[in-house]
Amino acid sequence: MDRLLSMRVFERVVDEGSLAGAARALDLSPPVVTRLMTDLEAHLGTRLLQRTTRRQALTEAGEAYLARVRVILRDIDEAERVASAHTAELAGTLRLHAPPVMATYAIAPLMAAFHARYPKIAIDLTVEARHEPPVEDHDITLFGADARPAPDVVARKVIDAEAVLVAAPRYLQAAPPLAAPADLAQHACLRLQQADGNPRLWRMWCPREPDQSVEVPITPLLVANHTDTLIRAALDGAGITSVSLDIVAPYLVRGDLVRVLAPWITGRLSMYAAVPTRKFIPQRTRVFLDWLVEETRRQTAAAVAAYTAQAAVPPDGSGA
Repeated sequence: MDRLLSMRVFERVVDEGSLAGAARALDLSPPVVTRLMTDLEAHLGTRLLQRTTRRQALTEAGEAYLARVRVILRDIDEAERVASAHTAELAGTLRLHAPPVMATYAIAPLMAAFHARYPKIAIDLTVEARHEPPVEDHDITLFGADARPAPDVVARKVIDAEAVLVAAPRYLQAAPPLAAPADLAQHACLRLQQADGNPRLWRMWCPREPDQSVEVPITPLLVANHTDTLIRAALDGAGITSVSLDIVAPYLVRGDLVRVLAPWITGRLSMYAAVPTRKFIPQRTRVFLDWLVEETRRQTAAAVAAYTAQAAVPPDGSGA
């Protein structure tokens, strides 16, 4: 027996004055209402209504039970309203999880504008690199294509990007010639540490021939599991590193770094955002996820477009 439904049926039978009226009000069939009332009285071991062909009246037990039922049902309705408001309200704390590079370059740049738009939503961000993202523990979890979330996790792709090779101009001025991927063997290389990768090999593709790739043996000067460390070392002239184009585009536009071996790339990177469940997603989670996807794609497109436009201009600035 669905005790809560039976209680609602009993209350509505009393309010409507008949079993048929309660059935219409609750969009139930009369036999269902009759059965629920019979089961409720059997469960309680007492009669709640005195029914005749013309009228029905509450028994003494029915009056006492109805008084308590009304309080219980109002409390349940209020609890549901509170829970629903919590889901719909654009306020509260949003718990995020992201690896360092995504926290720095995807989430942090959104904070000022997002807070201005939704001032009542606070962000609680955990930054750590996890091979198995803790999706169940956070409202939104960001991870890359190399992560291994649980098989049943449903994730939304935020963005795709290409990884390119870059170096500081002052490094290139004193370094050996660099005209083909094989030349990397003669250069100082700064590699990102990956669980399933060999830091002494750089695999590269040419977008013009996407089905072909080469593996270049290198001797890394630095291997690190932190993208910002590699960028900082490259900016200081330590060597050549591979970075997502959308991240490094501002440095390329300013001339702090230079892309080398274009159009070769060292990979295609994807960022995903996952939520614990499809059901009952709080509205604050929805708006942040939409904001993350839209703004990340907009900012990335703008950065890459600025670099592309700058790269298209000859060194003399003639545009010819």
